[in-house]
Amino acid sequence: MYETILDFIEEWNREAMLTQKVLDGLTDTSLNQKVYPEGRTLGRIAWHLTTNIPEYLADFGLKIDSFENNESVPTSVKEIAETFKKISSYAAEVIEQQWTDDSLRQVQNAFGREESNARILMGLIKHIVHHRGQVTILMRQAGIKPFGVYGPPKEDWIHFGMENPPL
Repeated sequence: MYETILDFIEEWNREAMLTQKVLDGLTDTSLNQKVYPEGRTLGRIAWHLTTNIPEYLADFGLKIDSFENNESVPTSVKEIAETFKKISSYAAEVIEQQWTDDSLRQVQNAFGREESNARILMGLIKHIVHHRGQVTILMRQAGIKPFGVYGPPKEDWIHFGMENPPL
């Protein structure tokens, strides 16, 4: 749990950097990859995890500019990745400017439950991590080696002296 805004910002920046590396590994053609025919595309998921950040924060009282045109998914990975970089940096600035360490202990309604602002911020990170995981699975299905977020992808296990990753 975050005791200070700095605690959150440090984790936010670390997770944003990992997400940025995943997004930077996409290709324009991979944006159309789906798990199943009626499912969302990889591009839709990447765009959602990007453009939802201001909406999520605004829902919990932060004054942050909303992102216009979040329904129209770009066809360019570069646009998605650059937008994520801008929004994630902007979100950190907004939180640092508007909330204090004491703000983290304040409680409000979050999705039908009473939650501290610290837990609400943790929920934002978990939301991004959840969708980042979906993106890495779709990358595999699109034939792209994903960035090793919390550990190396299977192709890199050889650098650790293992031909096959453990099961």
